[in-house]
Amino acid sequence: MRIEISPDQPALDTELRIRLTGFPPGETVRLRASQPGWASEANFVVDADGTVDLARDAPVAGSYEGVDPMGPVWSMRPADDAVGDPPELTLSASGVATTVVRHRIPAGLVRTEVTDGDLYGVLYHPEAAANLTTAVLLCGAEGGIHEDDAALFAAHGYAALALAVYGAPNRPPTMKDIPVEYFARALEHLSGLPVVNPGKVAFVGGSKGGEAALVAGATWPGIAGVVSIVGSGVMTQGIDQSIFTGSFLDIVTTPVPNWTQGGKPLPFVPNVVTPEVEKAIADGEPVRLRDVFEPGLSLDILAAATIPVERISGPVLLLSTEDDGGYGPAFHQVAADRLAAHGRPHEHVVYAGAGHLIAAPPYTPTTVSIGPGPGVRFRHGGTPAATAAARADAHRRVLAFLASL
Repeated sequence: MRIEISPDQPALDTELRIRLTGFPPGETVRLRASQPGWASEANFVVDADGTVDLARDAPVAGSYEGVDPMGPVWSMRPADDAVGDPPELTLSASGVATTVVRHRIPAGLVRTEVTDGDLYGVLYHPEAAANLTTAVLLCGAEGGIHEDDAALFAAHGYAALALAVYGAPNRPPTMKDIPVEYFARALEHLSGLPVVNPGKVAFVGGSKGGEAALVAGATWPGIAGVVSIVGSGVMTQGIDQSIFTGSFLDIVTTPVPNWTQGGKPLPFVPNVVTPEVEKAIADGEPVRLRDVFEPGLSLDILAAATIPVERISGPVLLLSTEDDGGYGPAFHQVAADRLAAHGRPHEHVVYAGAGHLIAAPPYTPTTVSIGPGPGVRFRHGGTPAATAAARADAHRRVLAFLASL
């Protein structure tokens, strides 16, 4: 009896081929997937040829339903000692086990830290490469950079810059009064690198980073395309204090501009704290950020705060989720309507049943939809299965978008 996993040196975003071979035909076997602090279990009936193939067979019981090659991975649930996304994945059944290391930073990449003036980021690209399509990856309200995500994109043959907007060296400590000129300086820096094709630089962001990507693209014509994942076509309120130490109510009730241009603040839709949100906070219930964002769409400032996305030079990909606990699809629909009215190339995809957390790399657990916030818990929304499917499809779409530039 064997458990086969291929390929044997996968990246974190690689769909695995998982097969059980040599097992007694007709018997039910329990397949357990685990990584430190996480585990799932699913029962399969062995085929007449002694195999179980996860690309062919659905479990008869367990942590997920239907045929899904990566079902055991995304359906893992955490224990009290869960430690993020460790690279080692172990599969076991009937006393047989095998382990594969899923690499967050694949081999064959060059890593360069970017510290040019007020710029900060980490650039990855394949070795001995030149003139590459380049993705600039922008984080959300958590700040900092996701350099491992840049590495995963680079492993597909692109240059990828994880660019800090705030909360990193050389950058402001909070998301307040960020000059949009910063994005132009990032473009200028990239255009001087032999590895980068300056005519094929796309901005890609998730959540608040999706808003940032649309703002950058609408401001600087050198950007060849924009991807906004669960982001906003409207400029929303900034953050004037650390999201890790400040009070949630203080943060959301302090209307500060996120963006400036020419030293002047750009208009924004402020948050609105309703009595329902205040009650949820007082009762210790999880809070949806969407509930403080969406009321702003009915304010008079909306027209001035809407991002002029029709100025984006290239195509725009908007990825939304139906049960987003963050912005919600209405914020992308504002951009989609504006792009359509001006005949600009775009696509707006809304994933049914999925929640906010689809900007993460695919094939990671999606069973936790409530996470920590500044003195509160956030409800991100979505079912595990729908969010997992949306993550995987969103990743494929972003890669296809980059290939099309």
